[in-house]
Amino acid sequence: MTRVKICGITRVEDGLAAAHAGADAIGLVFVGKSPRHATPEQAREIARALPPFVSTVALFVNPTAAEVEAVLKTVRPDVLQFHGEEPPAFCRSFGVPYLKAFRVRPGVDLLQSAALYADAQGWLLDAWSEAAHGGTGEHFDWDLIPLDLPRPTVLAGGLAPANVAEAVRKVRPWAVDVSSGVESSKGIKDAAKIAAFMKEVNHAHVTVGI
Repeated sequence: MTRVKICGITRVEDGLAAAHAGADAIGLVFVGKSPRHATPEQAREIARALPPFVSTVALFVNPTAAEVEAVLKTVRPDVLQFHGEEPPAFCRSFGVPYLKAFRVRPGVDLLQSAALYADAQGWLLDAWSEAAHGGTGEHFDWDLIPLDLPRPTVLAGGLAPANVAEAVRKVRPWAVDVSSGVESSKGIKDAAKIAAFMKEVNHAHVTVGI
């Protein structure tokens, strides 16, 4: 089955809605200017409320080492996600599994860029935007994804209940990552949209026998 991460969780009830719908992981955003930003203390409360076997992913964009260490100490996430221009040595320096995000656009050699992060637990592919590093609700041309990526792929960028089944059937990613596509407003998740998203992911497997 394609794994699912619900990102940008800011409230305990949203984390629980994701877990009860069957999500494998939630994303906690530690980017001050993001409308989905959570303080380490808020994130700790959300993480502690989760049932067993739901992973927590801490998302950063070009953080300092001290910022990452503060989250590791307070929240103890299972995985780190670096969504900026963080160098490989920085990403691996915390001794915690990490995802490296890449914003996809024509003319960018994704394989060459991603090869520097060969020790990442997976590579997250998102849409390129001048406005932000992620969470924009924009999607990209999935045909730009190389067929021979050697690491597990997490597909993000403009996913929603209306298109995630098609994405799963076409890209066959290890996991999908959604934020704005299951929100009622920025930073506030909609439990019904989360449930619909999960239903469509499962439906994609039934229809093509993945």
